[in-house]
Amino acid sequence: MHPVATIRAWSREEHHFTPWEKLVILLFLFTCGGIFGFIYETFFYRIDLGYFVKRGTTLGPWIPIYAYGSFFILLIAYRFRRRPLAVFLLSTVSSGVLEYLTGWYLWTYRQLRLWDYNTEIWNWGNINGYICARSVLFFGLSGLFLVYLLVPVATHLAGTMKKRTFALMTLIPAGLFILDIVYSFIR
Repeated sequence: MHPVATIRAWSREEHHFTPWEKLVILLFLFTCGGIFGFIYETFFYRIDLGYFVKRGTTLGPWIPIYAYGSFFILLIAYRFRRRPLAVFLLSTVSSGVLEYLTGWYLWTYRQLRLWDYNTEIWNWGNINGYICARSVLFFGLSGLFLVYLLVPVATHLAGTMKKRTFALMTLIPAGLFILDIVYSFIR
């Protein structure tokens, strides 16, 4: 079967996972979201600055806000997966709200500025340096990627792999990611 047809078939399947299996799938998606954000920012800032920089507050190859954003998108947009425009719009808006509130909170209460769209390329639609149209539109596209590609792949893997293998493949990196988040918060 053609890969695109396979992904479409997975997205239409109804899966009956146990609560534990659903948690493992969510941790898989959470970790993938953090790694995806790290890859995106590595290449974006290579273009923006002309050299590679390590983005994020963690030690590993993941950025927590992208992981939280993927979870947020799943909570808000996944139920509309039969309507791609709704998924895109909800992913765009929910990610923009998350990014704005996180940036505002970090600056207001911790005097920490992890990103500032005032200083970046392609920053049109910039609001206080916390969000810009480019970022939220990218998050909208990322929401489509998450809902229509990553979720079907994750559910397919969870449904076809040995449960223990999928759990270990997920829990080891997710555990390291969570420990890294906690460590970066307390250091």
